[in-house]
Amino acid sequence: MQLDFEKQGGLIPAIIQDVKTDKVLMLGYMNQEALEKTEKEGVVTFFSRSKQRLWTKGETSDNFLHVVEILKDCDEDTLLIKVNPAGPTCHTGADTCWNEKNEPGQAGWLNHLKAVIRERKNNPTEASYTASLFKKGTNKIAQKVGEEAVELVIEAMDNNDDLFKGEAADLLFHYLVLLEQRGIDFDEIIDVLRTRHSK
Repeated sequence: MQLDFEKQGGLIPAIIQDVKTDKVLMLGYMNQEALEKTEKEGVVTFFSRSKQRLWTKGETSDNFLHVVEILKDCDEDTLLIKVNPAGPTCHTGADTCWNEKNEPGQAGWLNHLKAVIRERKNNPTEASYTASLFKKGTNKIAQKVGEEAVELVIEAMDNNDDLFKGEAADLLFHYLVLLEQRGIDFDEIIDVLRTRHSK
Protein backbone atom coordinates (compact mmCIF):
# COMPACT_ATOMS: atom_id res chain seq x y z
CA MET A 1 0.00 0.00 0.00
CA GLN A 2 1.51 3.32 -1.12
CA LEU A 3 1.08 6.17 1.37
CA ASP A 4 2.52 9.66 1.67
CA PHE A 5 4.18 9.42 5.10
CA GLU A 6 6.46 12.40 4.49
CA LYS A 7 3.56 14.80 3.95
CA GLN A 8 2.96 14.92 7.72
CA GLY A 9 6.44 14.36 9.04
CA GLY A 10 6.58 10.58 8.82
CA LEU A 11 3.31 9.82 10.61
CA ILE A 12 -0.19 9.43 9.25
CA PRO A 13 -3.48 9.30 11.18
CA ALA A 14 -5.22 5.93 11.39
CA ILE A 15 -8.93 5.96 12.18
CA ILE A 16 -10.06 2.74 13.84
CA GLN A 17 -13.64 1.59 13.15
CA ASP A 18 -15.53 -1.45 14.41
CA VAL A 19 -16.46 -3.46 11.32
CA LYS A 20 -19.69 -4.74 12.90
CA THR A 21 -21.11 -1.58 14.47
CA ASP A 22 -19.44 1.12 12.30
CA LYS A 23 -18.51 2.99 15.50
CA VAL A 24 -15.25 4.94 15.39
CA LEU A 25 -13.21 3.52 18.26
CA MET A 26 -10.08 5.65 18.34
CA LEU A 27 -7.52 7.61 16.37
CA GLY A 28 -3.84 6.74 16.38
CA TYR A 29 -0.76 7.43 14.27
CA MET A 30 1.34 5.11 12.17
CA ASN A 31 4.71 5.29 10.53
CA GLN A 32 5.73 2.93 7.70
CA GLU A 33 7.03 0.32 10.15
CA ALA A 34 3.82 0.33 12.20
CA LEU A 35 1.72 -0.16 9.07
CA GLU A 36 3.89 -3.02 7.87
CA LYS A 37 3.68 -4.72 11.28
CA THR A 38 -0.10 -4.26 11.30
CA GLU A 39 -0.44 -5.77 7.84
CA LYS A 40 1.85 -8.69 8.67
CA GLU A 41 0.45 -9.62 12.09
CA GLY A 42 -3.24 -8.72 11.61
CA VAL A 43 -3.49 -6.64 14.78
CA VAL A 44 -3.24 -2.85 14.89
CA THR A 45 0.15 -1.39 15.80
CA PHE A 46 0.69 2.36 16.13
CA PHE A 47 3.71 4.57 16.55
CA SER A 48 3.38 6.04 20.03
CA ARG A 49 4.37 9.71 19.98
CA SER A 50 4.73 9.80 23.77
CA LYS A 51 6.79 6.58 24.04
CA GLN A 52 8.59 7.15 20.73
CA ARG A 53 8.26 3.50 19.77
CA LEU A 54 5.94 1.02 18.10
CA TRP A 55 2.96 0.18 20.27
CA THR A 56 0.52 -2.65 19.57
CA LYS A 57 -2.90 -1.83 20.93
CA GLY A 58 -3.66 -4.50 23.53
CA GLU A 59 -0.06 -5.39 24.32
CA THR A 60 -0.73 -4.90 28.05
CA SER A 61 -4.55 -5.27 28.22
CA ASP A 62 -5.06 -8.04 25.62
CA ASN A 63 -7.74 -5.79 24.06
CA PHE A 64 -6.27 -6.24 20.60
CA LEU A 65 -7.76 -4.71 17.47
CA HIS A 66 -7.96 -7.52 14.92
CA VAL A 67 -7.69 -6.16 11.39
CA VAL A 68 -10.45 -6.87 8.87
CA GLU A 69 -9.67 -4.25 6.23
CA ILE A 70 -7.27 -1.35 5.69
CA LEU A 71 -8.30 1.51 3.42
CA LYS A 72 -6.41 4.64 2.40
CA ASP A 73 -8.07 7.95 1.61
CA CYS A 74 -7.97 9.79 -1.72
CA ASP A 75 -4.89 11.85 -0.74
CA GLU A 76 -3.00 8.76 0.43
CA ASP A 77 -2.25 10.32 3.81
CA THR A 78 -4.91 8.89 6.12
CA LEU A 79 -5.96 5.32 6.93
CA LEU A 80 -9.31 3.82 7.85
CA ILE A 81 -8.80 0.48 9.56
CA LYS A 82 -11.84 -1.72 10.13
CA VAL A 83 -11.38 -4.09 13.04
CA ASN A 84 -12.91 -6.63 15.37
CA PRO A 85 -12.01 -5.32 18.84
CA ALA A 86 -11.18 -7.92 21.50
CA GLY A 87 -12.47 -5.65 24.28
CA PRO A 88 -12.83 -2.00 25.25
CA THR A 89 -10.62 0.24 23.14
CA CYS A 90 -9.92 3.22 25.40
CA HIS A 91 -7.30 3.01 28.17
CA THR A 92 -10.02 4.28 30.54
CA GLY A 93 -11.99 1.08 29.98
CA ALA A 94 -14.59 2.75 27.76
CA ASP A 95 -15.64 1.10 24.52
CA THR A 96 -14.39 4.08 22.50
CA CYS A 97 -12.09 7.04 23.13
CA TRP A 98 -15.19 9.25 23.00
CA ASN A 99 -16.83 7.30 25.83
CA GLU A 100 -19.53 5.91 23.54
CA LYS A 101 -21.10 2.48 23.84
CA ASN A 102 -19.89 0.32 20.98
CA GLU A 103 -23.28 -0.99 19.96
CA PRO A 104 -25.01 -1.01 16.59
CA GLY A 105 -27.92 1.33 16.04
CA GLN A 106 -31.37 -0.20 16.06
CA ALA A 107 -31.40 -0.80 12.31
CA GLY A 108 -27.77 -1.93 12.39
CA TRP A 109 -28.75 -4.71 14.79
CA LEU A 110 -30.39 -6.40 11.81
CA ASN A 111 -26.88 -7.21 10.56
CA HIS A 112 -26.32 -9.20 13.76
CA LEU A 113 -29.63 -11.01 13.28
CA LYS A 114 -28.79 -11.78 9.63
CA ALA A 115 -25.46 -13.24 10.75
CA VAL A 116 -27.18 -15.45 13.35
CA ILE A 117 -29.68 -16.68 10.75
CA ARG A 118 -26.85 -17.49 8.31
CA GLU A 119 -24.96 -19.32 11.05
CA ARG A 120 -28.03 -21.44 11.85
CA LYS A 121 -28.36 -22.31 8.17
CA ASN A 122 -24.70 -23.22 7.70
CA ASN A 123 -24.23 -24.97 11.05
CA PRO A 124 -27.63 -26.40 12.00
CA THR A 125 -28.38 -27.93 15.38
CA GLU A 126 -31.38 -30.01 16.42
CA ALA A 127 -32.43 -27.44 19.04
CA SER A 128 -32.49 -24.49 16.61
CA TYR A 129 -35.91 -23.32 15.43
CA THR A 130 -34.25 -21.36 12.63
CA ALA A 131 -32.35 -24.44 11.44
CA SER A 132 -35.62 -26.41 11.42
CA LEU A 133 -37.11 -23.81 9.06
CA PHE A 134 -34.24 -24.22 6.60
CA LYS A 135 -34.63 -27.98 6.79
CA LYS A 136 -38.28 -27.68 5.65
CA GLY A 137 -37.30 -25.73 2.53
CA THR A 138 -38.40 -22.64 0.62
CA ASN A 139 -42.12 -23.46 0.31
CA LYS A 140 -42.59 -23.95 4.05
CA ILE A 141 -40.59 -20.84 4.90
CA ALA A 142 -42.64 -18.78 2.42
CA GLN A 143 -45.83 -20.22 3.92
CA LYS A 144 -44.64 -19.18 7.38
CA VAL A 145 -44.02 -15.63 6.13
CA GLY A 146 -47.59 -15.58 4.80
CA GLU A 147 -48.98 -16.80 8.12
CA GLU A 148 -47.05 -14.15 10.05
CA ALA A 149 -48.27 -11.44 7.63
CA VAL A 150 -51.89 -12.47 8.22
CA GLU A 151 -51.35 -12.46 12.00
CA LEU A 152 -49.86 -8.97 11.76
CA VAL A 153 -52.88 -7.73 9.80
CA ILE A 154 -55.23 -9.20 12.41
CA GLU A 155 -53.35 -7.54 15.27
CA ALA A 156 -53.40 -4.23 13.37
CA MET A 157 -57.19 -4.22 13.78
CA ASP A 158 -56.92 -4.32 17.58
CA ASN A 159 -55.52 -1.76 19.97
CA ASN A 160 -52.89 -3.94 21.65
CA ASP A 161 -49.57 -2.40 20.64
CA ASP A 162 -47.51 -5.10 22.37
CA LEU A 163 -49.17 -7.91 20.39
CA PHE A 164 -48.87 -5.89 17.18
CA LYS A 165 -45.14 -5.31 17.75
CA GLY A 166 -44.64 -8.99 18.53
CA GLU A 167 -46.27 -10.05 15.27
CA ALA A 168 -44.29 -7.39 13.35
CA ALA A 169 -41.07 -8.83 14.82
CA ASP A 170 -42.15 -12.38 13.89
CA LEU A 171 -42.86 -11.30 10.32
CA LEU A 172 -39.52 -9.51 9.94
CA PHE A 173 -37.61 -12.50 11.34
CA HIS A 174 -39.27 -15.01 9.02
CA TYR A 175 -38.85 -12.62 6.09
CA LEU A 176 -35.09 -12.51 6.76
CA VAL A 177 -35.03 -16.30 6.92
CA LEU A 178 -36.75 -16.46 3.53
CA LEU A 179 -34.23 -14.02 2.04
CA GLU A 180 -31.36 -16.13 3.36
CA GLN A 181 -32.97 -19.26 1.93
CA ARG A 182 -33.20 -17.56 -1.47
CA GLY A 183 -29.61 -16.29 -1.24
CA ILE A 184 -30.68 -12.64 -1.35
CA ASP A 185 -29.19 -10.14 1.09
CA PHE A 186 -31.45 -7.63 2.82
CA ASP A 187 -29.19 -4.87 1.46
CA GLU A 188 -30.32 -5.82 -2.05
CA ILE A 189 -33.92 -5.09 -1.02
CA ILE A 190 -32.85 -1.74 0.39
CA ASP A 191 -31.16 -0.98 -2.95
CA VAL A 192 -34.48 -1.61 -4.72
CA LEU A 193 -36.22 0.80 -2.34
CA ARG A 194 -33.52 3.43 -2.86
CA THR A 195 -33.83 3.12 -6.61
CA ARG A 196 -37.60 3.55 -6.43
CA HIS A 197 -37.26 6.53 -4.10
CA SER A 198 -34.82 8.28 -6.44
CA LYS A 199 -37.25 8.23 -9.38
